[in-house]
Amino acid sequence: MAMNRIQFRSGLSILESLKGFGTEAQCEQALEVASWSDGFHCPRCNGTAYYVIRDGIRKVFQCRACRHQTSLIAGTVFQGTKLT
Repeated sequence: MAMNRIQFRSGLSILESLKGFGTEAQCEQALEVASWSDGFHCPRCNGTAYYVIRDGIRKVFQCRACRHQTSLIAGTVFQGTKLT
């Protein structure tokens, strides 16, 4: 029987991923760094100043210049899912 290459490819194990992304706060931090590694940039006006607004559970960023609101999951594979 042929070897299943997907099963044996390198990457994070379940234990390693739980260490880095085990809590919601850790996942939020990782998404923030992945989205804006050099700081927040408004997708509409490219402004860098922002307010953080809590919309229930999710963190929403509002640009101080144009007041455009965006979330951490906007423009990612999580957008449109029921994940919070």
